[in-house]
Amino acid sequence: MNEFVWPVRVYWEDTDAGGVVYYANYLKFLERARSEWLRTLGIHQRELATQEDVLFVVRRVEVDYLKPARFEDALAVQSRITEMGRASLTMAQQIRRGDEVLLSAQVKLACVSASAMRPAKIPPYLLVKLNDA
Repeated sequence: MNEFVWPVRVYWEDTDAGGVVYYANYLKFLERARSEWLRTLGIHQRELATQEDVLFVVRRVEVDYLKPARFEDALAVQSRITEMGRASLTMAQQIRRGDEVLLSAQVKLACVSASAMRPAKIPPYLLVKLNDA
């Protein structure tokens, strides 16, 4: 499956007192990249919830923090699907500064009913779009 890359700039608000990106903010960078990836596929999360009654929620995240990012760094978040099931998908994501890998993550997303918050199948048309991504 293809890789999606989303640029991120580190702002002062992303850092701790030492000027290093606060560890939880990396998760925000990963989330934004996944949201933008869906948007480039023509998939809008609000419409999924209201018209299809489905949402993608994070079920599990495994993160390796390898090197620090700092204030004003230009980063790239790389994302790609590594596994896809009927009601879930797993993505490999990395945050890079140039050729350096700063963070590596495996993120398992579950598809749930927006109204019941219970597992739901990924709609067939969406499976096709994700498979082609």
